[in-house]
Amino acid sequence: MGNKKTCTQAEFARMHAVSRKTATQWKSRGWLVFKGDRVDIEASNARLKKYRRDGVTQPEKVTKVTPKRGETSSQAAERIAVSVAPYNLDEARRIKENYLALLNQLEYDQKSGAVVAVQDVAKVWSDLLARVRTRLLAIPSEVAPQAHRMKTVPEVQEAIRSAVTEALEELTSAGGA
Repeated sequence: MGNKKTCTQAEFARMHAVSRKTATQWKSRGWLVFKGDRVDIEASNARLKKYRRDGVTQPEKVTKVTPKRGETSSQAAERIAVSVAPYNLDEARRIKENYLALLNQLEYDQKSGAVVAVQDVAKVWSDLLARVRTRLLAIPSEVAPQAHRMKTVPEVQEAIRSAVTEALEELTSAGGA
């Protein structure tokens, strides 16, 4: 690659040891970034790394296949391919389509308000609990002036109960929530 910043699509395909058809597929998927009619090498490699399962492949990277006893090299290659990618193309496409459908459903649910982010719920609860704490901590200063004039424990208990009930009603009313 050297110091080149751009190249033709065919050169980019050769850099990655793929066919021109594969490079054209990358282009149609939006994985290649162009500056004019030339491929921006660095930006395109970044996209390949992000979107391709194996990231950016280097042409010198070759997997050495060691056949087991009585196994041909093509059988060994098939064994390795199956262990790395256990699904045939149809099954892999089916799985991909299912995950894409689930992702689309999640996006729809988020936009329609059927689901919300956990951090949004946590923020609402945090704000609510802060308001409850503030309101409840204000009760002693509200009840104290009355309580020192009371003569019996049941009177003090009733004053506290009344103040707590009033605070809770205030917090659960439409204006307080």
